[in-house]
Amino acid sequence: MTISKTNVLRLLAVVVTFTSIYLFAPWQYGLYYLRPLPNTVQQELDEFIQQGVDGVIIYVDKKGAEPRYYVSGVDNRVTQAPVRHDALFKIASIAKLYDAAAITKLIGEGRLSLESKLSDLLPFTEKRIENAQDITVRMLVQHRSGIPNFTDHALFHWGELDIDIMDLVLDQRADFAPDSDYAYSNSNYVLLQKIIAAITGAPHGQYIQQTLLTPLGLTQTFFSVNQVEKEALMSGYHLGYEQDVRHLDQGYVSTAKEVAIFLRALNEGTFFTEYEQQVYRTLYKYNHSGWVLGYQSIAKYHEEDATVVIQFVSTTGNDLVILTDILYHRIVEILALNNGS
Repeated sequence: MTISKTNVLRLLAVVVTFTSIYLFAPWQYGLYYLRPLPNTVQQELDEFIQQGVDGVIIYVDKKGAEPRYYVSGVDNRVTQAPVRHDALFKIASIAKLYDAAAITKLIGEGRLSLESKLSDLLPFTEKRIENAQDITVRMLVQHRSGIPNFTDHALFHWGELDIDIMDLVLDQRADFAPDSDYAYSNSNYVLLQKIIAAITGAPHGQYIQQTLLTPLGLTQTFFSVNQVEKEALMSGYHLGYEQDVRHLDQGYVSTAKEVAIFLRALNEGTFFTEYEQQVYRTLYKYNHSGWVLGYQSIAKYHEEDATVVIQFVSTTGNDLVILTDILYHRIVEILALNNGS
């Protein structure tokens, strides 16, 4: 019997996931992972909601087939209205894909180099960010700058965002010398957004809108909760707290459908020239997950069958990150067994 490359990769993913769950996850999550798969994605979501999660959205876009939505749970605890498939959602670090793509476009236009130095692009950083004269754009994008992550700062709190983020980025001791190590740092992307703004002379979102969103026809992707009607945004909750946290301004907002459209375009190079595709291929990844208070997301393009699967979960806390990752793997398995439906 011949085992296809796709099946081998799927088997490896299962082994890695199961090993991680066995070693690190609460035992009940391991039991959840081992439960027999239901016949449909909808059944899986309805069972998942019973784990203490408020709401979940799954969007599946298989090339050549009609996209499908699956939802379960409530959009808001107070109204108890059911989850809306087209609800806006805070996509958190998935936004880094948009920022990295915008940097790539600037490089393609000849307005920026991957080897440009931080201190040259943002002169105010020369004396306020350690090693700014040696940190390149490439290092920022790839999290190899050594600049500490502002969300790890002692003064940062996910639920209190009235502090100026730059106060947590500047004047910090470097974690390591530039390009000598890797450490995921949200500070890198705060600075990249400022670089985009400095080069274009406008807010960074304006350039992303012009070069990425508008060409794709995306009208429901925004850069702040302040740009949308409150009722259009799905509520977000953190375990142990009753308060809805959708009012907190935590970055980009979009729908599952529009994230899927963007992700497919990124992976298939729709908005890149051939040169830009080559740049991005060596620069950053093509899939991402996201987490901010009350909102968890996963966005992946599955190359073996050209399928995009987006997952939004509107509850955070405890070890729910592990549980939502388990859900995603189970959804992908169900889709594979049902040929994408």
